[in-house]
Parts: sequence; C-alpha cells; structure tokens
Amino acid sequence: MNPTLKCMTVALAATGLAACAPSSRRAALIEENVAVAVQQIGMLADSSELGGAIRIPSTYKNGAIAYVPTDDWVSGFFAGTLWYMYELTGDEQWALRAQKHTEQLDSIQYLQWHHDVGFMIYDSYGHGLRLKQLPGYDRVIVQTAKSLSTRFREVPGVIQSWDADRGWQGERGWQCPVIIDNMMNLELLFKATELSGDSTFYRIAVRHADRTLAEHFREDCSCYHVVDYDLTTGEVRRRCTAQGYADESAWARGQAWAVYGFTTCYRATGDRKYLDHAERVADFMLHDAAMPEDLVPYWDYDAPNIPEEPRDASSAAVLASALYEMYTYTDKAAYKQDADRILESLSTPAFRAPVGENGGFLLMHSVGSIPHGSSIDVPLNYADYYFLEALLRKERVEADEPLF
Repeated sequence: MNPTLKCMTVALAATGLAACAPSSRRAALIEENVAVAVQQIGMLADSSELGGAIRIPSTYKNGAIAYVPTDDWVSGFFAGTLWYMYELTGDEQWALRAQKHTEQLDSIQYLQWHHDVGFMIYDSYGHGLRLKQLPGYDRVIVQTAKSLSTRFREVPGVIQSWDADRGWQGERGWQCPVIIDNMMNLELLFKATELSGDSTFYRIAVRHADRTLAEHFREDCSCYHVVDYDLTTGEVRRRCTAQGYADESAWARGQAWAVYGFTTCYRATGDRKYLDHAERVADFMLHDAAMPEDLVPYWDYDAPNIPEEPRDASSAAVLASALYEMYTYTDKAAYKQDADRILESLSTPAFRAPVGENGGFLLMHSVGSIPHGSSIDVPLNYADYYFLEALLRKERVEADEPLF
C-alpha cells in the first residue's frame, strides 16, 4: 500500500535536496514532503535520543527543542509521527524508533486525572498495533480505555475533560468541564470495544458524542470550547472558552477537533447524524469570511486583529486529514479539493520549514494557547502528526485504497 522509499528522484528546489527513484507512482506533493520529512524528523529523532535517553519533543522555541514528560497531553504524537514515517517510507528503522518512543508511555494506561489518554495512547500504541501487531499493545489500549472510563459522569452523560480542583482549571468555578477536544479520545473507546468485546466503552463514547452534539454548537455550527455541566442535575451551567479569544468566539482548532471527532464517530457507529454534523462544522470552517484563501485559519475566527493575527497550521492539518476521510463517505469532490489545497499551502515555504531548521519539526506557525501565553507561532508536534496523516490519506484516496 505504501511502498518502500529507499531513495527518490524528486528534485527539491525549495530545499536544494535531491533524492532517487521511488518504486511506484506517487504524487509529487507527497514525494517532496516525504523527502523533507525523512531529513527533518530524522534530525528531531536524533536530538530526542541523544545519550540513549528517549525524550518527547513538543515544540521548538528560542533556539531550543522543548521536551515534555510522559503525562503531558501531547506525549503520544511524536511516537505516532514515527509510525507514520514508517508507513510512508517502509523503512524498518522508523518502526524500531517508533516502538521505543511508544513503549516509554506504558504507564499512561493507568492515568485517570485527565481525559487526553486517547491522544497519548491511541496515537502511539494504536499505530503500533495496527502496523506491527506488537504483543501486549492491545492490552494497553483496553486498560487505557478503562482508565478513561473512570471519568464518565453518569448524570450529564459525558466524560469529564479536566479535574475542576487542580491547576488553573480549579480557578474557573467549574464542576464538570467538557472540552470539544474530548471528541478525539472516543476513537480509543471504540477500539477498546473491538479488542475486548466489552460494549461499555462503545456506549460511553456514544453517550458523550450525543451530549456534545446537543450542547456544544451554535446555530451556525461553530462550537464552544468548554461546556460545564452540573454533576447533580446534568444541566449545562455555562458555555465558555479556555484557549479561544472569547466565550462566543470560534477557536480554530476546536472546530477542527469537532470535524475530525464526529467523522470518527460515523466510522465507528455508521450513524449518519455524526457525519452530517461533521459536514456542517466543516462547511462553517471552510466558508466563514474569516478563513483565508489558502485555507490555513487564523487561530480564532473572531480574533480582533485579523489579518494580523497568528495562523494555526495545526488546525489546518487536522482539518485536511478529516476532510479526506469525509470525502470517502460522501464522494463530495469539494472536500478532497479543499484538503488538497490545505496540503499544498502547508507545503510552501510560508508554512513548511527549510531542511535543517525549525529544530527538525516540519511545520512552522502553529498556536497552542494564546490566552495562556503558551506556544504561540511555533512548531507543534501534533501539527506534524496530522500533516503526515493527511499525506497518507491523500495517497490512499488517490490510489482508491481504503483509509483503514
């Protein structure tokens, strides 16, 4: 499906690189990006393994790579990036590296104090299981689903995202905050039911998705970042933001999480309401007046200083990947065309770093959280992860091969 690329013939004018011939036809855009990724991600992996230690690169700022601990929400993305490099190149060295970076996350299967274990474990162990059927990886996924299920709150029918009594979250007066990002963790639960036969995980995922669909969205299908529920009555206490510009604004990455998350729910359940909703949110993202022509959004659709506001390449990459999957279910050519446009934009010097720069990260100009003063206009490991995922999906769509 994804042939080995020992070397490539593409001449990379933007980088001055040359490579030798691939073993089969492949879109020039994919060839070029894989050639760049081999160099960039290889450099980043080398830096992350200096001295034999395995560290998790998160971003690059002030001339240095920033690393995070295993319990950080972004800890699984670099392992996932390495798995995607294996899938894109067929080179077993990437698989060996991916396995090392995956298995350092073993303890996360027992983490219960936040919801992001789906990102952390499914994007690492999930790919290792899918690509290599590595022993024990299925057990890690199921145990992680058990840990995530401890955060399900029966009365409101949702998985609580953050504990309301710790850190800055403890200062907001919340009882049961649920963020739109949590839609991205449901794929882990669906997989755990498939692996274990225990339908509990599936039912939790569906209940969470249904309540989120009902409560998180405005009439124009833009979404709130945070909805806080009453644990006693199950009613909504407040709709607000944590990482967007304002409570009533449309934070770009939140919209992309919604498109991707509800598309995943359709894949897992076959329930058309999820795909219809993903389409509505995607249409808002793509056609809102604040979306630039190159389809790489500003960090918030309602940020006050557009067009001087920072762009967010990570939101664009997530959206592109979701659009390719949506295209396979709807056969609407516009979704593929828009996904292609995003990848073309991200592959230009405006967003893709020159080889040897950016600490080894592929994409520049992403935004973590402007309200928290965190990771503003920098590379982010999840931007690279979803960019590579989108490239893989593009290749399969154009080869008329299944995505999964």
